Amino acid sequence: MNTDRRRGPWLITAGAVAALVLGIATTMLLAGTGAFRHVTPVSWRAQGVRCSAPALPGRVVDVTVSDMGPGMMGGTPGGYGMRMMRLVARPATVSSGGVSLRVVNTGATVHEVVVLPLPSGQGIGERPTGPGGKVSEAGSLGEASRTCGTGEGHGIAPGAMGWTTLTLRPGRYELVCNLPGHYLAGMYTELDVSA
Repeated sequence: MNTDRRRGPWLITAGAVAALVLGIATTMLLAGTGAFRHVTPVSWRAQGVRCSAPALPGRVVDVTVSDMGPGMMGGTPGGYGMRMMRLVARPATVSSGGVSLRVVNTGATVHEVVVLPLPSGQGIGERPTGPGGKVSEAGSLGEASRTCGTGEGHGIAPGAMGWTTLTLRPGRYELVCNLPGHYLAGMYTELDVSA
């Protein structure tokens, strides 16, 4: 009986160490294969949607739009909490001229990307929103909001892609998702265009 008591803590400790070693080995294996890289795929499949962007002209900016899924709730229009959504552009700086945005929606809800000039002295995320949780699109240079297509549409479905090509002059631009509540939930980023 005394031997069983001593063996109990030893077995628990050995089990915890084995789980820790297995976790570290799995993490190293996944990191070595590139599973943790956030590279936007040219082809994407989810929820039965499959599409690939064609070869796009100019400088290509890969934009990823994502959210934490339909279970998130908050007090903002559209029911989303603050900073529960993301919009990421890579690269964040391009030279002027033809610029193509290739957008992949890795979230669980419909998204879009609208390109707005960013006034001098204004930071991203500082635009006023109206009662519907949207920002003014006055001065918009274009958008990617068509599932598996170019330009304006009814939003990019979860798992799908959309794209657009614009001519951008040197300056600062804010890329936003302007669906109700999405801007307030953190769906904006800056794209800088150099001469």
